[in-house]
Parts: sequence; C-alpha cells; structure tokens
Amino acid sequence: MFYFQLVIMAGTVLLAYYFEYTDTFPVHVQGFFCFDKAFSKPHPGPEDDSKAPPVLVYSLVTAIPTVTILLGELASFLTKPEATQEKTIVTADCCYFNPLLRRIVRFLGVYSFGLFTTTIFANAGQVVTGNQTPHFLSTCRPNYTALGCHSPLQYITEQRACTGNPYLITSARKSFPSKDAALSMYSAVYTVMYITLVWRTKGTRLTKPTLCLTFLSLAVLVGIMRVAEYRNHWSDVLAGYLTGGAIAAFLVTCVINNFQQTQPQLPPLPPPVHPPRPEPSLNMPMVAMPCVESPLEKLSGPQVRVTGGYIGHQEGVGNLNKS
Repeated sequence: MFYFQLVIMAGTVLLAYYFEYTDTFPVHVQGFFCFDKAFSKPHPGPEDDSKAPPVLVYSLVTAIPTVTILLGELASFLTKPEATQEKTIVTADCCYFNPLLRRIVRFLGVYSFGLFTTTIFANAGQVVTGNQTPHFLSTCRPNYTALGCHSPLQYITEQRACTGNPYLITSARKSFPSKDAALSMYSAVYTVMYITLVWRTKGTRLTKPTLCLTFLSLAVLVGIMRVAEYRNHWSDVLAGYLTGGAIAAFLVTCVINNFQQTQPQLPPLPPPVHPPRPEPSLNMPMVAMPCVESPLEKLSGPQVRVTGGYIGHQEGVGNLNKS
C-alpha cells in the first residue's frame, strides 16, 4: 500500500504539470457578444504586478500549513505520555516509524496530494469551460469592422476573431474557476480544521479562533483582489472557494479521520468452548427409581384426624403406641 500511494502521488503531480505547463489539453474557445461590457474591463497587466501575485500566494499556501502542522505535532508529541503513543509498522516486522515522523509525513503528504488535486480541478474547469476574464476583449482586440459588428446583440464565434497576443488570449480564456481562490481556500480550510481538531490551548480561548479567522480572511482577501483587479468574476471566485473547501473537508474527514490516531485492529476473539455433556457409564440407560413413602412420613403432619375430632400430633402418636 505504501508504494501504491507513491504511484498515485506521482501521477497526480504529473497530471497537474501537464495541465499547467503544456498544451496537452487545449482550451475550449467560447464566442462573445460585440461590445460586451462584462468582458471590456481594462487589462490589469501581468500576474506578477498583482497585489497578490502567484509567487506570494503559492508561498503562503505552502508555508502556513507546513509550519502549523510541524508546531502542532511537536507540541503534541512532547506533552503526550509515552504509554499513549502509537508505534506503526511500515514495511516489515523489523521496520518502524517514529510516531512523530509518521504523523507529520501523513498529514503533510495528504495536504500535498490535496494541493495538486485542487490545481487539477481548477485547471480542468478552466480548460473545459473556456470562460473569459473581465478583461478578455482588451486582450483579444477584435476587429469589429472586419467582423461586421453593428449591434451588441451580435454573437461572434470565429476562432480567428482576436488579433492580440495568442499567449495572453489563451490565459484570458481561463477564468472559471479561479485557481488562486481555490488554492487559498483549500489551504485555509485544511489548516483551520487542523488547529480546531488537534491543538489544545490552555489558559485562553481566543487563540484558536483568532488564528482560524486570520487564515480564512487571507483566503477571502485573495479572491477579493482577483475581482478588484478585473482578473476574475465573482462567480469564478465563489466556484474556487467551493472547490478548495470541499476538497479540504473531504480529505480531513474521510482520508485522515479528522487527524485522529489510528486504532490498531485487534484479532477476533475465539469462539467460547462449551464443556462436553456427561455420558452414562457403561453405555447403560439411566432409569428413574420410584419414590417409596415411609409410614412415619404419613404421621408427620401437624394434626391427626380421629373419630370425634382432632387431637395433637404427640397425643395421636401416644394413643397409637398404647393400642
């Protein structure tokens, strides 16, 4: 199972690479209406000129969960009694992982898998839909005269309608969902769930809520900046939030069991052994003996009936002995 997980992780990274840096999956080309104001916003410039550039977003998305998980696991390992710590076999009966190292590798490995999965989902949505950004027409620079645009209701479907930079035009067709919003929300939800479920703060009740709200606010701020700079629509950002949050919640709940310690499987109990039934010796059938009643037992009652009335037990016995 360990090597199988490595193969899955490698395949996920490779697929994310092909979506991000190659033309293996061509972008769907959508048409547009002439003079559409929804796509006529000014060009905001390259991504590196943004107030939330990809380098900063990706650095925070990688660093914040890593540091949070390392600090949480170190604190939990140092304060936990040795008797309650787990010991897990990895490959054979002779090979063991330290409990601290095992939990760190497990949580960060699942986080990395989810990070690449979120990238794949976002890139796949952008390639399949081909929705334009708010500044698409500023990048496309269509020749309305050659296209015969005389009315805003005229729909242009020609693939060669754009005269701008082909690379910028392709990037302007990747708007839904917002990848930066998806990655930011995925990182924030994963980190918030880890803090809520694992961290144990004594003496104050405001540390965990403050950290959680800070990380969520940073994720929301990234989406607001994308909309304010005309790089995405509100619908793109909301779809990115939903994608990243859903993936994080699924991995935490269903894959790593809410960051809880895995319980070892105990072997099943053997069935109860019933003692054998005793058998009669010499294979002789058991015969019930008849019960013979003694004459004295008949006189052992409290009273003896005599003609003319009742007398006590002792008097009746004495009279009988005299006779």
